[in-house]
Amino acid sequence: MFSTLLDYFTGLEMQHAKNLQVKKFWFWLSIIVNLGFLGIFKYYNFFTESFASAMSSIGWQVNPLMIKVILPVGISFYTFHGLSYVIDIYKDRIKAEQSFVDYAVFVSFFPLLVAGPIERATHLLPQIKKQRIFDYKKSVDGLRQILWGLFKKIVIADNCAEFANQIFNNSTEMSGSTLFLGAIFFTFQIYGDFSGYSDIALGTARLFGIELLRNFSYPYFSRDIAEFWRRWHISLSSWFKDYLYIPLGGSSGGNWMRIRNTFIIFIVSGFWHGANWTFITWGALNALFIMPAIIMKTNRNYIDIVAKGRQWPSIKEFSQIIITFLLTVFAWIFFRAESIHHATNYISGIFSSSILSIPQFEETKQAYITLALIGIFVLIEWFGREEQYAIAKLGHNWKRSLRYAFYYAIIITIFTKIFLFSGQDQQFIYFQF
Repeated sequence: MFSTLLDYFTGLEMQHAKNLQVKKFWFWLSIIVNLGFLGIFKYYNFFTESFASAMSSIGWQVNPLMIKVILPVGISFYTFHGLSYVIDIYKDRIKAEQSFVDYAVFVSFFPLLVAGPIERATHLLPQIKKQRIFDYKKSVDGLRQILWGLFKKIVIADNCAEFANQIFNNSTEMSGSTLFLGAIFFTFQIYGDFSGYSDIALGTARLFGIELLRNFSYPYFSRDIAEFWRRWHISLSSWFKDYLYIPLGGSSGGNWMRIRNTFIIFIVSGFWHGANWTFITWGALNALFIMPAIIMKTNRNYIDIVAKGRQWPSIKEFSQIIITFLLTVFAWIFFRAESIHHATNYISGIFSSSILSIPQFEETKQAYITLALIGIFVLIEWFGREEQYAIAKLGHNWKRSLRYAFYYAIIITIFTKIFLFSGQDQQFIYFQF
């Protein structure tokens, strides 16, 4: 509530400021307070522990005061909502919102509050302000996207999570082949979990006549890392581009500036995800992976979805997808690991002689069922890759009975997972960010 009130009033004060100095004062007040809250709640302990660790390495013992508080729900997301609103007013891109209720709804619209997408005032506020009438077709489409999101989360992500957690938590005891599959399981866990939430959020908003920003566009079918980052967490990537990369100079200052700015946004992106060196390393790795495309200026080569208008990719496209996917899997190991030491040990375990052994699981049958479900999931995503979400048009030309049988098969699979193979409850991964 305080954050909402702060940005609402600073927006009005900037709008009515009589000179630039006054406008700057209110702008920086909002920026400093917003980032201050984020810094205290999310990063204070990280910096304090890192400082104490650095001091102890040179023989100085420091006992810092730690903050023991629960991270406020959705703080990263609503802070970025407020920041984009204030920056857009300061840059004269939009006018300050006069209605406090409309602005408060923009900041705290419930489908996106805890895990995005990160909305812009220019996109969401006009939809909130206008009168909406119930639209049956939009609502059906919204329910279909919610259904697909639930399938991604409950069937794909939660099944993968059980094996990813089992393998990562006991990585020292696992063979290289099992560790490799553990990384694959986590790769599909985080995608099913996060894009599943986004689908549920977009579908729920559509029931209210509101279109949220698309957050995922089949990232695992990307042909290089640059394309991957245009398709993964799109709202965050575009936010960093518009509010960090371009203000830093973007690509206008030659290769050195492009390289510097790319590293900055990827490291900041890693840091946004969490106060741990693993996330920063993950961001730096992605910056390294994207460097060849940045230096050779090929980062805009792949704009359209792969094999558009065709049923299957070419051999070259398939090879590019596999290489990009494996690079992504490698980087995800750092994202999932508890520490840098854990990640490096995990990777060295993969690249051992046991990589050629048969993977071992506590529940082998369930593991292979999960792998089969991943295969079916990838095929459905592939054939639906030209749509906003995989089953948006899938089955539209089928007989009604067949189409509904497909939808009920998804529903039955979801309920089977919930009631027969519930396992341990799996929270949404991005709730922690």
